[in-house]
Amino acid sequence: MHRWSELFIPTLREAPADAEVASHKFLVRAGYIRQLAAGIYSYLFLGNRSFNKIKAVVRQEMDKIGQEFFLPVLHPRELWEASGRWALMGDNLFRLKDRKGADMCLGMTEEEVMTEIARKELRSYKQLPQIWYQIAPKFRDEPRPKSGLLRVRQFMMKDAYSFDIDAAGLDVSYKKHYDAYCRIFDRCGLKYMVVEADSGAMGGKESHEFMVRTPAGEDQIVSCDGCNYAANMEKATSKLWPMDDLAAEGDGKPLEVHTPGQKTIEEVAKFLGVSPKNKIKTLALMAEEKDETTGKTKSRGIVVLLRGDHQLNEAKLNGAVAVATRPMEEGEIKALFKSPAGYLGPVGIEWARDWKKDTHLPVLLVDKALEGRTNLIAGANKEDYHLKNLTPGVNFHPTAYVDLRAVTAGEACPNCGKALRIDPAVEIGHIFKLGDRYTQKMGSRVLDKNGKEVTPIMGCYGIGIERILTAAVEQSNDENGFWLPPSIAPFEIVVTPINVKDESLLKAAVDIGSRLEAAGFDVILDDRDERPGVKFKDADLVGIPFRINVGKKVTEGTVEVVLRSTREVRDVTISAVVEHFRGALRAQA
Repeated sequence: MHRWSELFIPTLREAPADAEVASHKFLVRAGYIRQLAAGIYSYLFLGNRSFNKIKAVVRQEMDKIGQEFFLPVLHPRELWEASGRWALMGDNLFRLKDRKGADMCLGMTEEEVMTEIARKELRSYKQLPQIWYQIAPKFRDEPRPKSGLLRVRQFMMKDAYSFDIDAAGLDVSYKKHYDAYCRIFDRCGLKYMVVEADSGAMGGKESHEFMVRTPAGEDQIVSCDGCNYAANMEKATSKLWPMDDLAAEGDGKPLEVHTPGQKTIEEVAKFLGVSPKNKIKTLALMAEEKDETTGKTKSRGIVVLLRGDHQLNEAKLNGAVAVATRPMEEGEIKALFKSPAGYLGPVGIEWARDWKKDTHLPVLLVDKALEGRTNLIAGANKEDYHLKNLTPGVNFHPTAYVDLRAVTAGEACPNCGKALRIDPAVEIGHIFKLGDRYTQKMGSRVLDKNGKEVTPIMGCYGIGIERILTAAVEQSNDENGFWLPPSIAPFEIVVTPINVKDESLLKAAVDIGSRLEAAGFDVILDDRDERPGVKFKDADLVGIPFRINVGKKVTEGTVEVVLRSTREVRDVTISAVVEHFRGALRAQA
C-alpha cells in the first residue's frame, strides 16, 4: 500500500499565472505535470499513474481487434516524400539532419511507416485484413502551445491502421474501431459525442471525431438536442428557413444601380433598403495548381458566391477544390473583374463549366443556399455600381453548386428540423477512412482472389492519451480541485487518519487500507503528520474519487466515506467497508 508521506506529490495552493483552462490549472496544482519548455511537459508520479491506467484501458480494448507494434520516432525524409507529406506538413513537422546530412523528421503519425511495412510484407489477400496499432510519443512543432496538455509539441497517442482488400473490408475495420472507441471512452467515464468530421491533412473520404463539450475546447461542434445529429463545424450542415425573394424590377433583366461609396454587404443592403439575405457575397480567391502535362505550377481564379449574411467554411472549400487557396491580390482582382474590390459580381465573366476541362477559365462555386433563389443583388464589376435582378443559372452559370457556408446556431437541424446548438469541444479521438491514398503513392500491392494485383485500402484511427485525462478534468472539477473516474484515477481511495499521532487511528487506517488493497482496490494511505484540513484539501485537489476519514467514530467501528464528486458523506462500518466499495465502484463504472 502506498503511503503519501513516502511519495513525491508536490501540490500547490495557487495555479500558474499562464494557466487559462481548468485542466491546466489543476493538473499543475495537483502535482501531475510540470512544464519543461513551451508545449513540453514531464508527467510526475500521479500523472504517470493516471496515464498508465488510461493506456491500459486503450490497450485492452485495442487488443480485442488488433495487434500492438512499437515503431521508430525518427523517420527518414524519403518516406514522407513518398507519401507527399514532407512538403504538405510544412512547419508543423519537426525536421533535423543526421551527422551525414540526411534529412529526418520526428513522427507526427505513422501512416508512412505502417504502409512501408505493409508494402514489404503483405503479398496476398490471404494476409488481409490487418489491424496494427501502437501507443507512443508523437511530435508536432505547434506554433502556439497553450492550455496545458491540450496544445503541446510532444504528446502520447494511440494510433492504429487497418489494411483491407476492398472498401467492404474497410467498412468492417472502421466499425470495429468505432465500437472499440465507444468502449474505451465509456470505460474512461467520459461524456462524449461522436460527430461527422473533416479528414484534413490525413486525407480520406469519411471520418468521425469523438468530442467532449468543454469551454476549454478550440473545436466547435454543431448538434441537435432533438435527435442524434452532431458534426464538427467544418462538416456541419443545416436546413435554412424559407426565404422571400425580391420582386423583379423593370423588365426583369439585370438592372444596374448606382451605389456610390457603398462597398460592404451591410452598406449596400442598407443603401438599397433590402436584407443582406437578398445579396450575393463575392469572394475572390486564387489557387496554385500543378499542370499534370508540363509539371509547371500555375495560378487559377476560384470565385465563391455566398448569401450576403453567410460566412465561408474554409474546410468545406478545401474539400471541394482539393487545392490550397489564398485571397486574390489587387492586381489579380482587376485582371479578372476589371473592377476594384467592393463591387465584384459574377456577371460578364466566362466561367469554367467543368473545372477539369476548362482549365484556362476561372472557377465559379456557388453555395447551395443560393440555388433556386431569384432577383438577387451583386456587384456590377464596375466601381460604385451593383446589379439587381440576378438569378443563378440564368444570368450567370456556376461551375458547381456546393455546400460552402458555415452553420450558425439556431438554424434547423438537417434531420429533424429543430434548432441547432454550437458548443466548444475537445477532440479525444478521430477515425478516418483513408482509402488508397498512402498505399497507392507508396507502391503497396497484393494479389486478390483472382491473382490480380490490387492496392490495399487503409483506415487510420487515433486517440490522444493526454486528451482523455484533460477532458475528464474539464468535465469534473470545482473550486477545490477535480475528481476522476475510478478507472483512470491514480488511486481509487485515499484513507485519511485524522491524527496519525493517535496510534489507534493510524492502526485502524492501515488495517482498512490493507483490507481494501487485498480486495483489489487501488489505495493510498495519507499518513502525513498534518492537520486534517490540509489533508482534506489535498485529497479534494488530486482527483481521487473516494476518501475514507478515520476519526473518533472508529471506537464505534465506523468510518466516514466521502464521495468527492458530490461531497456526500456516509457512515460505513469497518467490517462492511470492502463490500461497500465493491458496490460503490460498480455504480461508478
